Amino acid sequence: MRKLFNVCLLLLLFSGTTIAQTTTGKTFTNPLMPSGADPWVIQKDGFYYYTNSTGGNIVIWKTKDITALSTSPKKAVWSPPAGMAYSRDLWAPELHFINGKWYVYFAADNGDNNNHRIYVIENSSADPTQGTWEFKGKIADSTDKWAIDASVFESKGSWYMIWSGWEGDHNGQQNIYIAKMKDALTIGSERVKVSSPTYTWETNGDLRDGDLTHVSVNEGPEILKHGNKQFLIYSASGCWTDFYALGMLTADKNSDLLNPASWKKSDQPVFKQSPENSVYAPGHNSFFKSPDGREDWIIYHANSNPNEGCGNKRSPRAQKFSWNKDGSPNFGVPVKDGQPLVKPSGTK
Repeated sequence: MRKLFNVCLLLLLFSGTTIAQTTTGKTFTNPLMPSGADPWVIQKDGFYYYTNSTGGNIVIWKTKDITALSTSPKKAVWSPPAGMAYSRDLWAPELHFINGKWYVYFAADNGDNNNHRIYVIENSSADPTQGTWEFKGKIADSTDKWAIDASVFESKGSWYMIWSGWEGDHNGQQNIYIAKMKDALTIGSERVKVSSPTYTWETNGDLRDGDLTHVSVNEGPEILKHGNKQFLIYSASGCWTDFYALGMLTADKNSDLLNPASWKKSDQPVFKQSPENSVYAPGHNSFFKSPDGREDWIIYHANSNPNEGCGNKRSPRAQKFSWNKDGSPNFGVPVKDGQPLVKPSGTK
């Protein structure tokens, strides 16, 4: 009996050690990498493809474990030629798969921020880290005003582009615009403004490079679909402030998305800084599903200390989120650096 007891005890201890090791092996901590602003993730054929702003080129990471970005292979897939209108300040690239081809939408200029516009490159390879990326030009509505942070999405068989832009030719306020697309390379309607900074939490930040004394910001729009709703999650206030945060617009999926009245703005941010967790200026996010499709996750950039601004100290972070009873997303509070989190379900 004693021998049997000892054997069972050893088995239990061994089993416990194995379980502990397995659990530890399935956790991760934020940040995912030391630096990486404007993170974007898309899933296809069992892989995550990730990109973020580098300023000078387009880089794509390929991985089956999005939380292992720091050790995942990456490839610089495209660099602009010198001396062009799109050679400098490449911001917020987004990778999309549309009608059998890959597209990267990004903002760029010639070194003068006033000239920022949206550009697009195309690749017909099944794997966006392979094949050849071809520059297809600028993509703009008829006004051709300052524009950054383009994203595209499909709704009821039509494709739309959303972005952050100026109403006129001078800085002072960034709005969120939407337009219907004719195809992946062409805007097919007039732009419609669906959001302007109106609440106090959207208007933090003195203008740094102009003759105005204040700037209000809505930027980084992303679409999140759930049930019969479409949520437009955007970043508000200056990215150079600790008050950079996420706001939300809500529309019924069957509504006219080009009608501003279809979009209802929440009066409070849905994700903001957490001084108690030492996370500042969280924003410019995207969304992804766990490998098994059971969980919803947000990936975003943030700073680990106050007053770190819009530089290379912004790092990508990920955390699981849930849904409120009314069907809206509940992103919770940004988790602190180094806190162990269980990896997305189905991660191998």
